[in-house]
Formats: sequence, C-alpha cells, structure tokens
Amino acid sequence: MSALRGQVAIVTGGGSGIGRSAALHLAREGAQVVLVGRRREPLEAVASEIERTGGHARARVADLTDRKQLQELVEWTTREVGAVRILVNNAGASSQVRNIRWIESGDWDTAIEVNLNAVYVLVQAVLPGMLAAGGGTIVTVSSLAAVRPGLLGGAPYGAAKAGVQNLMKYLYATFRNDGIRATTILPGEVNTPIMDTRVRPPSADERAAMVDPDDVGRAILLCCALPARATIEELVISPTHARDQGPDTEISRWMGAPAGTPGTPGTPGTPGKS
Repeated sequence: MSALRGQVAIVTGGGSGIGRSAALHLAREGAQVVLVGRRREPLEAVASEIERTGGHARARVADLTDRKQLQELVEWTTREVGAVRILVNNAGASSQVRNIRWIESGDWDTAIEVNLNAVYVLVQAVLPGMLAAGGGTIVTVSSLAAVRPGLLGGAPYGAAKAGVQNLMKYLYATFRNDGIRATTILPGEVNTPIMDTRVRPPSADERAAMVDPDDVGRAILLCCALPARATIEELVISPTHARDQGPDTEISRWMGAPAGTPGTPGTPGTPGKS
C-alpha cells in the first residue's frame, strides 16, 4: 500500500459501480480519496468502507451539471485535503430516449453536461495545480459507444463519450511534457446501476456475463499507479462473451416515438409489426 501514498484523488460517481471500485483500489494504494456524487448516503458508505480498512476518504456532494459547484469542489479539496494529483472522471448519465428523432432538448443537454462538460470543468480546475506540482494523472471513463455508436447507448451518450475521448487525447498531446498523463478507458457493457436506465434492463444472467465494475476499477488503478514515466493513453475493456443486443436495439429505436408513428410496433398497417 504505497504506490499512491499521499496523493489526493477525486473520483466522480464514487458512490457505486466503477467509481466505488476505483476509489477502493486507489485508497488501498495509499491515495486520499474524495468521493463525489449527487447522493450523500452512498458516498459516505464507501468512505466508511475505506476508512474501516485503514484508508482515507471524504465524501462530497456535488451536482455535475453545476459549474460553480465543481469549481468549489476542487477548491475545497485543495484546501481541506491537499493538492489534487489524480482526477477520475467516472460519473455518467444516459438519455431516457435513445433515438435522435425523439430526444427532447433537456434530455440531450443533461447527457452532454454530465458526460462531457463536467469533465472539461474539472480538468480546467485541477490542471493549474497539477502543472505547478510537475505532474498529475487524469483518467476519464468513456465508453465503447464512443467508437461504436448506436441506439443501445443513444445519440447524446455516444456523442459525449466520443467528445471526452478526443479531449483526453488533446490533453495528453498538449501537456505530456509537463508531466500530465491523460487516459481514456472505453468499457463495453459493465454491470453497474446505469443498466437500470436501459429501455429493457438486462436480466441477471446477462449482467453476470458483463464486465464487472471491479475489472474497470483495477484498470484505473493500473493507469494511476504506473511510474510517472509511463502513460496508458487508451484502454478498451469488453465482455469476453458477446450477447444478442438486437432486441434491445429495436426497443430503443421506438422509445419516445409519438403514438401512431409509422413503423412503430403495434401501429396498424406497419409491415411485420403487430
């Protein structure tokens, strides 16, 4: 428990799933972790779990769509815990409707705010301190939806995840000689609570075959704990076994469509539909 001793890490979406796993692994290696999310109770539960095993963690509630709150988060962390050396942009949100034909502007905007704009705000906030310290590590959890876009993830989710992939590449190209490591992790389907937001939540058997949050948490630790001379620029993590996503895709195609839209299942006169 020494590779990250004394380093301060911010982990967004730290109350569950990938964020929780990443926080546990970082803390075991000595990092002081600040867990960020919308709900205090799960954040404090993870912080207590870390503290019980001899680690150090703090819980901090913040709305990732609020620029001022994110800036204040970094200011508070620097003042109360220490200069941020690790940033894990993990929090994510998908739109309720996946087909761009039916997505309303509020649904689109929220997905872009959480998945892309929050990353920009936090990177901008931690970068001066990292540069002053001579280096830092920024890991952003994107998605395979960034490179394999479609109805399963939805239009705004895929667009935002592609955006952060590009942003991390920009960050590394621009600041690598200043000691800044920027990594994009692109997971396939991961068994996290976000699966509950799918138009057809996967079954227990389907979830069991997905990537586990701990698999991604271990990858995040690897990216952060490598010697400063080495950077993992991009890492793809996929389930070994492929599942049939056709039915989910077809449901997503029509989710949110106005009643009576031609082609919608159940619409009279639609070929092949009943």
